[in-house]
Amino acid sequence: MSEITSIEPQVKDKTRCNVYVDGRFYCGIKLEVAIKYHLKAGMTIEKQKLDEIQLETEKSQALDKALTHLSASMKTRKQITDFLAKKGYTRAVCDYVIERLEYHKFIDDYAYCRAYVQSVNGKGKRALETDLIKRGADRAAIQAVLDETEEDCNQAVCVLEKYLRGKICDRQTLYKGLKYLLSKGYCYETAKTALERFGDLDENY
Repeated sequence: MSEITSIEPQVKDKTRCNVYVDGRFYCGIKLEVAIKYHLKAGMTIEKQKLDEIQLETEKSQALDKALTHLSASMKTRKQITDFLAKKGYTRAVCDYVIERLEYHKFIDDYAYCRAYVQSVNGKGKRALETDLIKRGADRAAIQAVLDETEEDCNQAVCVLEKYLRGKICDRQTLYKGLKYLLSKGYCYETAKTALERFGDLDENY
């Protein structure tokens, strides 16, 4: 059993309160729900019971909040989970909302990765992979999309052209250009092919 150590009104929404269990924040619920279930500081309770209470009374509201958050732009599964967790929803509620959203195709990490890759210019596959990992996309979805994606050498040429603008294309500058493309996440072969349009490189480089 755990102990409810504090119940405090939320600063931004006076109709809700934060529930602290064993001295740590656990979840947020409506004040009317706290009153209905006679929740109060000093009360012993199973955390599972709090999960059940929140799931029963707030799953619809949590789903609405998630849909509103999604209306602005596509999100990964993790981004929605993190959003709901910051709102004070328990894992049980988060899992319920995610299941509903995935069932109705409102979230799809594969579709998210594919859309992201198609929308970004000037980055190679390694950089795209790093970006998607930071956004919490499913690793299998990332790999599937990148496996289907070919690096655009012409795009790499455009990136390099901007980098070399105003510079003398001697061997040292070309090597720096190669390193620049690699820093943008392009693979070595794509970077080298793009660079060869501006001058010859040492074959051993």
